[in-house]
Amino acid sequence: MARLHLFDMDGTLLHGSTAPMEISRQLGLEAETLLLEQEISAGLIGPPEYAARIHALWTELTDLHVTAAFEAAPWLARIRKVWAEIGEAGDYCAVISLSPSFFVERLTAWGAHAAFGSRFPAVPFAAPVDPTGVFTAATKVLVADQLCERFGVTRADCVAYGDSMSDIDLFGVVPVSVAVNADQRLAGLATHSYAGRDLWDAYEMVRHAR
Repeated sequence: MARLHLFDMDGTLLHGSTAPMEISRQLGLEAETLLLEQEISAGLIGPPEYAARIHALWTELTDLHVTAAFEAAPWLARIRKVWAEIGEAGDYCAVISLSPSFFVERLTAWGAHAAFGSRFPAVPFAAPVDPTGVFTAATKVLVADQLCERFGVTRADCVAYGDSMSDIDLFGVVPVSVAVNADQRLAGLATHSYAGRDLWDAYEMVRHAR
């Protein structure tokens, strides 16, 4: 039976950072975005409000900024090697993130079989964010179920990788999970825990786990 590896992006594939932080760095808006990151981490705002406020900050955003942010971001080492190995083994890998889909979807070029994020309007923005398209922790489970159906697997065949409480719902429904550079709350719920900057080492922990 094939397996489906489900990866979070912010704080997981991206070491110590998020897509919004990397995009805002290109626009000189790091301080404003850091404040939003702190508010959502503390539970003072939810994903829809966060998305609306980050969208309001990015009035000057262009595709060139997004490309520069993606290329300069602090990605873990050997992501493409891991995903190539997963594919060669007959398994599947996907990314599910709360960050904007226009950033997350670029990871399909690295070998992810699918990549999903919160639905933002096309860049440069000419429309507001639709709050119904903003992902939450619960959305990750819904997307994972859709991917299971697409790839002909079940939740029992899934491995989840994440770092924060946005991954808690997904960790709760799959049998194998890896807390990657995670906060203590999530690490305590995972079957495995990894600290470092090389995705291959995290993958090795669960490469043959069932």
